[in-house]
Amino acid sequence: MRLSRYFLPVTKETPTDAEIVSHKLMLRAGLVRQTSSGIYAWLPLGHRVLKKIEQIVREEQDRVGAVEMLMPTIQSADYWRDTGRYDAYGPEMLRIEDRQGRDLLYGPTNEDMLTAIMKGGMNSYRDLPRILYHIQWKFRDEIRPRFGVMRGREFLMKDAYSFDLDEAGARNSYNKMFIAYLRTFARMGLRAIPMQADTGPIGGDLSHEFIILAPSGESEVFFHKNWEELRSADQFEVDARDTEALQAFVDSMTADYAATDEKRDEAREAEMGDDLLRSRGIEVGHIFYFGDKYSAPLDFKVPGRDGEMVTPVGGSYGIGVSRLVGAIIEASHDDDGIIWPEPVAPYKVGLINMRADDDACASVADDLYAKLQAAGVEVLYDDRDERGGAKFATMDLIGLPWQLVVGPRGLKNGVVELKRRSTGEREEVSPETALEKLA
Repeated sequence: MRLSRYFLPVTKETPTDAEIVSHKLMLRAGLVRQTSSGIYAWLPLGHRVLKKIEQIVREEQDRVGAVEMLMPTIQSADYWRDTGRYDAYGPEMLRIEDRQGRDLLYGPTNEDMLTAIMKGGMNSYRDLPRILYHIQWKFRDEIRPRFGVMRGREFLMKDAYSFDLDEAGARNSYNKMFIAYLRTFARMGLRAIPMQADTGPIGGDLSHEFIILAPSGESEVFFHKNWEELRSADQFEVDARDTEALQAFVDSMTADYAATDEKRDEAREAEMGDDLLRSRGIEVGHIFYFGDKYSAPLDFKVPGRDGEMVTPVGGSYGIGVSRLVGAIIEASHDDDGIIWPEPVAPYKVGLINMRADDDACASVADDLYAKLQAAGVEVLYDDRDERGGAKFATMDLIGLPWQLVVGPRGLKNGVVELKRRSTGEREEVSPETALEKLA
């Protein structure tokens, strides 16, 4: 994409109403613009990041056997009344009425609706287990939206829901989501710590939050020092179809202490001594097992293996897709701007033509642009007639993993400059070598 044809409204000034780094940088780098309190338009660069995150989430859900679907944003209040949650949920749920006087709501979550759908579509124990998921926009009417997309009112989430015949099966589904979440966040270059957590309005008695450590985190967290090690996705290579191996893996991953403030075990913490660390954290995922909390009120039963009627049990599993954009920035930035991990970067390379009015620079830069595209490399080409300093500042701000700089001084020696954004490391290489490294 040529920057001269793109929409990238970057700004030098830090917005006065932005309190945390991710909010400031997302506004300055032209990723989003606020359209109402807690509601944002995703501009082209931000939208590309959102799609990259969404695809990683989708691939890891599919990998453990979850099946994608799509549920509506607007739900009938009847689903929620049937499970007893309509009046209990609180003012965060946006309640509306259509022209026929029917009560509707903008869905904050989907347990009630999907349980009703599954009830109408399952006829025996052979239809279980199942894990279904969708990636959809949600709305929660936060009393005080803040921190940009970290705590907005409208947000994109991946919700998965499992249905099993018994608690043992449900535990296995829970474990599949557990490992899927670890893989998902590791692929994004994040250290996400699974922490024992409160179940909140979802209900149930088994729950883990996946927390990214950050000074701007909304909650205080406590964990063993072993969690300071960044684990790669390769360390999570467990066959999700092997129930025993999967349980052993989850047991090993929860052996080291990690808990949110609501679930602290002070006796265990005292035993840990200097091995106990405390920090602040950002929740990017939450998984729950809640048994028959939703199936029982709906009288959802299926014939079991022996002919008896069985009430399926379930769990729900959420990942904040749009929140992850902010969380990644909180974990990966410097004074100059964002530093995107390559798997979620909107483009891999920022190609900078230092002199758009120089025929030699334009020729080499255009040639590199065409060849990078032909090699399948996502490239944002700054072909604007702007000062070199402004171009460098823009590229550092938006944080693409690589910068490829074409300038008249380097071309006299037959070289271009290649810069790695994460380290600042620069090297002068031939255009051909640059292509080899990037492709």
